[in-house]
Amino acid sequence: MQLAAVIMAGGKGERFWPKSRTKLPKQFLNIFGSKTLIQQSIERLEKLIPITRIFVVTNELYAEIIKAQIPHLPYENIIIETVGKNTAPCIGLASIIIEERFPDSTMVVMPSDHLIRDEEELLNILKAAIKYSEQDHVITLGIKPRYPETGYGYIQIDTSSKISDDPPVYGVKRFVEKPDIRSAQVYYSLEDYYWNSGMFIWKVSLIRRYIQTFLPEIHDLLEIMKSEMKFNNTREVVSKHYHKMTDISIDYGIMEKIDGIQMIPCNFGWDDIGSWTALERINDTDEFGNVIKGNIMSIDTRRCIIESNGKLIATLGVEDLIIVQTEDVTLICHKNKAQDIKNIITELKSQKKDQYL
Repeated sequence: MQLAAVIMAGGKGERFWPKSRTKLPKQFLNIFGSKTLIQQSIERLEKLIPITRIFVVTNELYAEIIKAQIPHLPYENIIIETVGKNTAPCIGLASIIIEERFPDSTMVVMPSDHLIRDEEELLNILKAAIKYSEQDHVITLGIKPRYPETGYGYIQIDTSSKISDDPPVYGVKRFVEKPDIRSAQVYYSLEDYYWNSGMFIWKVSLIRRYIQTFLPEIHDLLEIMKSEMKFNNTREVVSKHYHKMTDISIDYGIMEKIDGIQMIPCNFGWDDIGSWTALERINDTDEFGNVIKGNIMSIDTRRCIIESNGKLIATLGVEDLIIVQTEDVTLICHKNKAQDIKNIITELKSQKKDQYL
């Protein structure tokens, strides 16, 4: 059995605007530690899988950034989507390339922009997940909620279907889309709901069968592409066909429809850094609960997240604000609106102020 990994790195990180921009989104930023999020993702996987079997799916804008940040990644392992089509086509495209180069592989799928504090624990979990995936099961990793979160999907497990104790493995009842705050509060209070980490482990042959069953139009296009890739440049083939793919997530297109999914509850210091409020969880705060970075003067300022790009930011008598200064944008936002920052992106697009995107 061969292992291969797919890192999805095409997202724009809109809730981390204005630092995360179209030309340099969140996964390529140094948010925590000395390296960018995608560099951290690659490094931790290399402890389990050789770099020659690690693939990154992204778009044309980011291929050169990836090449610069991860120079030892084989360039042919950068899979370029010609247009963003969500996670099901992304994973499907990676699966046919891996299937051709490394037959009978088991595939680890991970986002590129998540923080993992305990990498050793993650690797132990992945080793166990790979073992269970050999029995033709989809394995996913769930995170016990630490608070009611509306920005994550959830997984409900069947607590009566414990398959293993070390590590614990449960059958999955259902996947739940990102909830409203009332539903999130309910899920947080229950023992059988977990955050959906977006990490999956499966045999390539298994996910290909599921795509054929539940997403036949995508499957047919993948078969055409796989056939043409034998005689043509991969990127030319993708350019010719990929835009025809249905825009659908792997959760909605497949995970919500199949039985026998297994979930491993995890505790490896996971955070998807999905919005600015994540900085309170991953950084130390001052005596007034503020997270401060850069040239800041704060007086009577409490529970704020403030980041300066060099110019002085002075605050007086404010609470619970996000204040972020970049070279050309200053964001001021209440913390309880952090998940809605993408609405600013929508408005900028409608006003054709693309230089700020």
